[in-house]
Amino acid sequence: MMSKCCLITGIGGSAGCHLVEHLLEHTDWQVTGIDSFRHKGLSDRLHTKIYQNPRVRIFTHDLSAPISDILASKIGDLDYIIHLAAISDVDVSLDNPTYAVRTNTDVMLTMVEYVRSGWRDAHRPVFLHISTDEVYGPTDGQTTHKEWDPIVPSNPYSASKAAQEAIAIAWWRSYGLRLILVNVMNMFGERQNGRKFPCIIQRALCRDEVIPLHKFGEEYGSRYYLHSRNAADAMLFLLRNRDPYVHIPGVVDKPDRFNVVGDKQLDNKELVTLIASVLGKTAKTMDVLVTDQRPGHDGHYGLDGEKLALLGWRPPMSVEQSMIKTVLWYKENPEWLNPS
Repeated sequence: MMSKCCLITGIGGSAGCHLVEHLLEHTDWQVTGIDSFRHKGLSDRLHTKIYQNPRVRIFTHDLSAPISDILASKIGDLDYIIHLAAISDVDVSLDNPTYAVRTNTDVMLTMVEYVRSGWRDAHRPVFLHISTDEVYGPTDGQTTHKEWDPIVPSNPYSASKAAQEAIAIAWWRSYGLRLILVNVMNMFGERQNGRKFPCIIQRALCRDEVIPLHKFGEEYGSRYYLHSRNAADAMLFLLRNRDPYVHIPGVVDKPDRFNVVGDKQLDNKELVTLIASVLGKTAKTMDVLVTDQRPGHDGHYGLDGEKLALLGWRPPMSVEQSMIKTVLWYKENPEWLNPS
């Protein structure tokens, strides 16, 4: 039996690099990666052993532009597509909303059109689209969003991800895209961009700097943090255990959808305390009240992970285990803490 073939978009991103490592470790699949390496993707995230692995092929291509027939022929037949590529920074989207929304929309159109034109009447790959918790908008810190709750994005980034979802659903209905939607909580891990909050915390602790803690009213902001390898494990679990729904008008009118959630909610202060304890540091913090002067930033995000849990998936590592592993890696590789 021939091994499966999987395409990862955004393979040079902080989630993509963990995903390719996870697939190489836990499958015998052939893995093809695409990245422009000019947005936030970095070739440095992909170890030499990945480039030298005979099961891996990586193509440099900006998915804002269509996939040419030549590139499509090089990619060849696929069983799975895991679509990660996106501008995924809220601050970037707030500073340049047109760029973020247009890029993410164009990238999505490129991918669904690539599948539609390349596999019109033949074998169509399963299309696992990776979206975000943020499309649902904020929670009150106590409740969580279930799959198919109303979509109410707060900023251009989450709006662009909601647009990606809408495009994918339309192509599922109109053209038979073999779609599974996945909404993932805030991912972290080794080789993440230094602009992300866990990196900001560790960098400040190492420099003995004050860490601003955003408060929304009387509460600190909170997230269900999820290591990128845990997220990769969930993606592989779904590809192995779930066949995409087929659109049947009036009977099956929505594609399958899953939330991927960390095992524990941490507020900003708890996250600082955890990272400081790993480093043996005492944190200096300053509460910062978030007001209308900082629009588009939500206090609490939360997804309900019961649907995936009922299928049998659990995060392989707890958030504490994941954070310890990540913090110690950054301690040995401090250059990665610098924002890019």
